[in-house]
Amino acid sequence: MEPEFWHDRWANNQIGFHQSDINPYLLRHWPSLTLAHGAQVLVPLCGKSLDLIWLASLGHRVLGVELSEQAVQTFFSEQGLHPRIHQHGVFTVYQAGLIEVWCGDFFALDAEVLADCAALYDRAALIALPPLMRARYAAHLNRCLRAGCEGLLITLDYDQTLKAGPPFAVTQDEVRVLLASHWTLQVLEERDILDESWKFVQDGVPRLDERAYRLTRV
Repeated sequence: MEPEFWHDRWANNQIGFHQSDINPYLLRHWPSLTLAHGAQVLVPLCGKSLDLIWLASLGHRVLGVELSEQAVQTFFSEQGLHPRIHQHGVFTVYQAGLIEVWCGDFFALDAEVLADCAALYDRAALIALPPLMRARYAAHLNRCLRAGCEGLLITLDYDQTLKAGPPFAVTQDEVRVLLASHWTLQVLEERDILDESWKFVQDGVPRLDERAYRLTRV
């Protein structure tokens, strides 16, 4: 997707992807990761997710990345946080407490910036991207995140011929193709959430599988 697509979605408040609660997979499965207190967590395409607040509440240093400055400003405003703001190359960095959100293009991040990241949390990044950009995104993670990095990845899987993304369908086979050469993968949970997703029901999608994976960078 081009940047204008996401800027328009935020400008027009078309943000159905935003969750108003902490993600339940995060609550259930994040504690199983073996992370030290104070570990830095990368959260790509973070929007204004409340998951950032929850991760910081555990003592993690959170490094969110978001293209839309409106989303970033809304996040800090809604949470009653007053960030310090500075420039780092092409990024505008907002920082309050343990939370930093880098406003800019995720693909402009380099390994030096991510060198201290010990974990990855992806609820809405991989599924937000069309196929070619998913491959580019995975390659960027594989290149920039270090061995030993752990992660939680959440995907959706459905008949893409029945409904256009985003969110896009990402099969287990595609996850393996994109990541298995650099990460060990474990499916932690799989659920059909069609009953919770009326837009998919309206479009005649018969099944909507949500999967949570544990990742470990090798």
